[in-house]
Amino acid sequence: MSTPTTGPRVVDPAGVVFGIVVPVLAAAAGVVATYFLAPRLPTQIATHWSGSSPDGFMTPTASAWSMAAMVLLVGGGCSAIAALAQARLMTRRMMLLIGSAVVGIIVAAEFAMIFGQVDLADAAGASMSADAVVLGLVVGTAVGLLGASALRDYRVRTPATEAPAADLPRGAVDLPVADEVGMTAGGLLATALVLAAPAALVCWLADAWWPLGVYLPVVLLAVSLLQFRLVVDADGIRVRNLGMSAIEYGTDEVLGARVDEIRPFQDFGGWGIKVKGRGNCGVVTRTGPAVVITFACGDRLTVTTARAEEIAGALNTLADRRLARS
Repeated sequence: MSTPTTGPRVVDPAGVVFGIVVPVLAAAAGVVATYFLAPRLPTQIATHWSGSSPDGFMTPTASAWSMAAMVLLVGGGCSAIAALAQARLMTRRMMLLIGSAVVGIIVAAEFAMIFGQVDLADAAGASMSADAVVLGLVVGTAVGLLGASALRDYRVRTPATEAPAADLPRGAVDLPVADEVGMTAGGLLATALVLAAPAALVCWLADAWWPLGVYLPVVLLAVSLLQFRLVVDADGIRVRNLGMSAIEYGTDEVLGARVDEIRPFQDFGGWGIKVKGRGNCGVVTRTGPAVVITFACGDRLTVTTARAEEIAGALNTLADRRLARS
């Protein structure tokens, strides 16, 4: 009897838990809380505010189901991509982070809205606590980071069967090589100030601190996404960010590596992790030399690093040795 073959994994279990189950439970929590507190809520609760005055009202049950739909469609819609095992790991992690933050904000706002109107005779006098929204963003982001760290790369790997081209650089295989490939401290500070400036303006116009509380975690996350660590060893090439591998390839997949001069904005349309066409990914944080690695599956990875020549030479030599032994 022949042994049945199994295809590539389609679903990442951690992605199902954090990308689907968690948003569903969060949406359900708001509905359950509303039904439980319905006898103590006004017939029409405030659901929208202009400044400090409510200007939108809805029945508690209609509000609960509307918020649940918003959680599932917006937050859950982003997070669910994390469950697709064959999608790019960095895309799944990023969408899970975004989706979890959105879920946290919506659910926190819903609970603040509900509990703020318990035993209130007239919803016209209801107020909304912005502190809860900030807390929801922080908790949602923390859950997203936890879930993102649990995701795994299940893509099908294609070993290279050809040697790198003869004109590509060769060098000593002195592995591992690790390099910080993020923006300079000055660049990060300038980016943070540019991103935080709109929030500071909103705080001044609104005479309130909460817009900054919502925006600062977003600024910190954006700045963190411009800091990377490139690790190349005998087993693989990994680009790490936020303590996790955003991009992973095995050294046995390397078809060739070369050195190029990269200008982030002109060549990739910006800084950070950029995708330029199918399978063409760049980790570009500064102008200058970059190692450009092509893989047997057709993908290409560009990483700006001062050690581009060393890395390219080591990878090509390693590929030569591997094929000579096979």
